Amino acid sequence: MTTTVPTIADITQPVLAARLQHKLDNKTKPLGSLGRIEALAQRLALILGNEAPELQNPQLVVFAGDHGLAARGVSAYPSDVTWQMVENFLAGGAAVSVLARQHGIGLTVVDCGVRHDFAPRPGLVINKVAPGTADALEGPAMSAAQCEAALANGAALVRGLPGNALLLGEMGIGNTSAASLLLARLAGLSVADCTGAGTGLDAEAVQRKIGILRQVLARHPDAKDPLAALAAFGGFEIATMVGAVLQAAAERRVIVVDGFIASAAVMVAAALQPAVLQRCVFAHRSGERGHALMLAHLRAEPLLDLGLRLGEGSGAAMAWPLLMSACAILREMASFESAGVSRQDENLANATTQA
Repeated sequence: MTTTVPTIADITQPVLAARLQHKLDNKTKPLGSLGRIEALAQRLALILGNEAPELQNPQLVVFAGDHGLAARGVSAYPSDVTWQMVENFLAGGAAVSVLARQHGIGLTVVDCGVRHDFAPRPGLVINKVAPGTADALEGPAMSAAQCEAALANGAALVRGLPGNALLLGEMGIGNTSAASLLLARLAGLSVADCTGAGTGLDAEAVQRKIGILRQVLARHPDAKDPLAALAAFGGFEIATMVGAVLQAAAERRVIVVDGFIASAAVMVAAALQPAVLQRCVFAHRSGERGHALMLAHLRAEPLLDLGLRLGEGSGAAMAWPLLMSACAILREMASFESAGVSRQDENLANATTQA
């Protein structure tokens, strides 16, 4: 595959990191008392390259696509739910729609490859590569050309978005299977360990799903590099998200990663350009079985662990206020000097002198 992958520069800045740590340590609080919020504040400042980071015009994008493998019964829901949920997003009735409204986050839904024709309207971007991927048990889910087109669509989409933060969401019946396959192949794990209930399969159905996914992996023994695996196992929405992640990272946007499917896209992008991970904030640990393994593979520590497994970008939207708070702490919280508050070490010194 001849896809051009943008170069993602390393943003490690020891001098800026030291200044940020000094700034945090001198806020009016006991040392380290804001816990992981302090680490989050420093990460956001390093991504944006600013000691007073400000998140502007955040954009949550829901990437939607259908999967040919869904016809094998790997999901508890029929494929029609993909397009029906897209309509729900656009009507404002889905969980992510509610959360985006609540937090003032721009919401865009992208038809990356849904098996349905949507009427054009605000908030919908039609980047349909094909009406769903092929059955990965019969051949590659998408051709190399289709995979390249999806990647290019994702990059172009981000170039046209305002703001400096991208929140990742997705919708696609069958896409936990694609994510499980990508994790198993790229991380070298057992597909049984990577596969969960998805939309709500019972234990017997999960075992059937694992059996099907084992067959898919055996069908594509040579799909070992990131883009070959992406094309083989599919998800137009996942491939479009990979392109979006690479572009957002190149533009030094903050990337807020939702759950299992969004993390799979980041995993592929990071396999192509490891510095992608420096731009990512992982919102939560999903209840989907493979997500903890994926986070461990990426050495990522999520902000929340609430048993969420809805997708849509709902977890990313729930975590968003934590990012806003972290930035506000850096920008607005007083230092000991500016507030005229005595430090702990000053109190100790005075006590020693008096003794």
